[in-house]
Amino acid sequence: MRLTSILNVAGRRYHLGPRTWIMGVINITPDSFSDGGLYLDEGRAAAHGLEMTGEGADIIDIGGESTRPGSAPVEAEEEKQRILPVLRRLRRQTDVLISVDTKKAAVAEAAFAEGADILNDTSALRFDPAIVASAKAAGAAVILMHMQGTPQTMQLNPHYDDVVAEVRAFLEERLAAAEAAGLVRDRLAIDPGIGFGKTAEHNLTLLDGLEALSDLGRPICVGVSRKAFIGKILDLPVDERLEGTIAAAVLAAARGAHILRVHDVRAVRRAAAVADAVLTRSVRSAEGRTIEKAGHVV
Repeated sequence: MRLTSILNVAGRRYHLGPRTWIMGVINITPDSFSDGGLYLDEGRAAAHGLEMTGEGADIIDIGGESTRPGSAPVEAEEEKQRILPVLRRLRRQTDVLISVDTKKAAVAEAAFAEGADILNDTSALRFDPAIVASAKAAGAAVILMHMQGTPQTMQLNPHYDDVVAEVRAFLEERLAAAEAAGLVRDRLAIDPGIGFGKTAEHNLTLLDGLEALSDLGRPICVGVSRKAFIGKILDLPVDERLEGTIAAAVLAAARGAHILRVHDVRAVRRAAAVADAVLTRSVRSAEGRTIEKAGHVV
């Protein structure tokens, strides 16, 4: 069951819960597992962001460093050169919420200066402690994600005694650490890190037990889009995993996820709208979505 939760983004308070939010992904990298190399051109990347906004994305998540298993780290300057021109173009053309997917303070600070609203930190603020001050100064919301290991090591025999309990304990600790560092709780969201230091079986168990995170009281963001565990189940390559992505995303929403991080915005939004209608026992037309979305600012 999905509980309602408030997320404060730069002074705007969003009521998450009645409807699943969709976060559209733009990876401005040569090596991301799904769309690596497709959006290195800033014009093409910005156009894709606008396209996803038109398809119903509530947030556009921009990243300049791949976190696929075994990926090499990128220097902060290179990361900035990749993402800032795209962010700048998008900010001029849309008021959609923009998230920056980084763990480096220098990158986050530069992105906030260009109008980013949210920090999506796969290290949950552990990689670069200075990033806390950047997020705090910008009034940004922050997504704290669980990862066992690093992208270079995370899939080398990951182990848990109880994956749901251990992920929950980690996120509870990171929420407390973020608050102790000066971040306001209503600016924080959590992500169980599907595929980050987890086997296919771990991912399935975590998705099935997602409701265990609900009592942490923060919005839950889940990224299952096109991931390897779906490919393993279906025995399909990354470009043929849409149906599996939709199934996993809808299940995540039913288990408590507030935000779904996806590549295929239109398809997942439509599926989530049907799931939401079942969960809320009400019907909203696609044409009414804009009005309903505006009502999420409280």
